[in-house]
Amino acid sequence: MPAYTVREWDKLTYGEGAGQIPDSHAGRLAALAARAAFAGSDGGVLEHGRNALRARGVVGILATSDVSLEILPKIDVAPGETLDHQNAAIRKRLVHMLAVALDLKIDLGVITDLAWQRETLLEILIRIFCDKLTEALRKGMPRRYVIRDEDLPVLRGQLDVTRQFTRHAVDPSRLACRFDLLSEDTPLNRIMKAAVVRLARLSRRTANQQRLRELAFVYADITEEPASALRWDQVVIDRTNRSWQELFAMARLFLQDRYQTTTGGVGEGTAMLFEMNALFEEYVGRLIARALAGTGLTVSLQAGRLFCLCAQDSGRPLFQTKPDILIRQEGTVTHLIDTKWKRISARIDDPKQGVSQADVYQMMAYAQLYRAPRLTLLYPHHPGLGAEDTVHARYRITGHATTLETASIDVANSSQMLAKLRALVIGESNPVLTLPPDAR
Repeated sequence: MPAYTVREWDKLTYGEGAGQIPDSHAGRLAALAARAAFAGSDGGVLEHGRNALRARGVVGILATSDVSLEILPKIDVAPGETLDHQNAAIRKRLVHMLAVALDLKIDLGVITDLAWQRETLLEILIRIFCDKLTEALRKGMPRRYVIRDEDLPVLRGQLDVTRQFTRHAVDPSRLACRFDLLSEDTPLNRIMKAAVVRLARLSRRTANQQRLRELAFVYADITEEPASALRWDQVVIDRTNRSWQELFAMARLFLQDRYQTTTGGVGEGTAMLFEMNALFEEYVGRLIARALAGTGLTVSLQAGRLFCLCAQDSGRPLFQTKPDILIRQEGTVTHLIDTKWKRISARIDDPKQGVSQADVYQMMAYAQLYRAPRLTLLYPHHPGLGAEDTVHARYRITGHATTLETASIDVANSSQMLAKLRALVIGESNPVLTLPPDAR
């Protein structure tokens, strides 16, 4: 099956020329992408026109029965490397971001450099899942007591009086029993089986297919349920099954995670996509929480939820806000950070540095509602901003003491990431400029 790789916002041309994908493949991928839209999005996730496909702020996999498209994030890596080496480095960074966002422990070193180059993101994630699931099953499949209702010749457990006198009123030789049974057919194991079944349909790598067939055999006696019928709410992670927490998170990633939209059906294919805005926000938020551990500062992710307005007649609150990261000291908000997966510039002739007016207005609303003395717009770093990721500009909102700054963090290099984020929050202040009244 032909497989193509492209980075978000880059064009993948189609047609009959050299280096182009066939029109039929492009059409099927675009049709699949059109059905894979995130909640609140304004349409499909793949632009289709002018003989080119271009992903809009999402990464992941689009796969039909005869073609697949891997979309990698726009992360700048070593320019002197070959394209395969660059894509390998980006895949590794993306898996690292997913591991942090989902609180997974993934040893990236167990996957060879050749595998990072030749395997798609999907196959790498499937491989990691198979490794973790196989290791967990060696210690035994988790079991729990479930309530069973069966009609037996002898009493077991308690007699279900209502069922006995409705179903067996004329045949007292059978007893309507209700009892607890220690079983492996639990909601958690049904979720694991659903993930194995789904991945077996998606994987194209021979080694992964073999591992998934072996895992399917282990789960042969577990009830198979479609993803829509799985009882996620009935899964309880406690001290008896704590080791399955990461596998549970990975299964959610494949089956229903908030980052992705999945489309299925005969002849339709599957989309497993991650919205980079949401992933970048979660990644940075969790790292900041780690970086500030022990400092006396507390970090909350999307925990503000204050409303901008209230109706004058009824007092009903309207336009709820959801700032990405709130930092508090002794219960008082001292710093508000909003992440933006956008590329800003460092051009001298552009005083706004590519920062959008809407983003500035949003931060000014946050300043009014949350009374935070410091606001930060945090972007991904790229070489055009200079050698170091840092605070690039700092402003004062006109008529207020509130400071608004723009900063960047290098997701392509995790070296000293926690130290850099800690310095961003509690480091030395920089000179303050004045933000123009119209912020244009």
